[in-house]
Amino acid sequence: MNVVDSSGWIEYFIDTPSADNFAPAIEKTALLIVPALSFFEVHRFLSRHADAAHRDECLEVMRRGMIVELSAQRAIAASDIAQKHRLAMADAVMYSIAREFKATFWTQDADYKDLPGVSYHAKE
Repeated sequence: MNVVDSSGWIEYFIDTPSADNFAPAIEKTALLIVPALSFFEVHRFLSRHADAAHRDECLEVMRRGMIVELSAQRAIAASDIAQKHRLAMADAVMYSIAREFKATFWTQDADYKDLPGVSYHAKE
């Protein structure tokens, strides 16, 4: 199973040199878990940097994975993760969901670099 950090989705959707780092996780949709919070971050970015049609196509790609909502139980688990690893709220939610599903967490955010279960790819 795989969870892709919002930055990975964005790199993939705007086809940067780092996009290939995230393609293996994104393109295996049967193994893809998408935290609902990712939609907020990706939509916000693409609304400023892409036309509406491209933005909506990208969100459809995200919907191919298994979407995981933020429940009260998940929020509490994320709070524990945030305290343990000194992560911001959104970062903790994403990582916590990856841990819940024993998924690999794909990111280019150095805050996760040394955490278990992380596939870290420095931004190119």
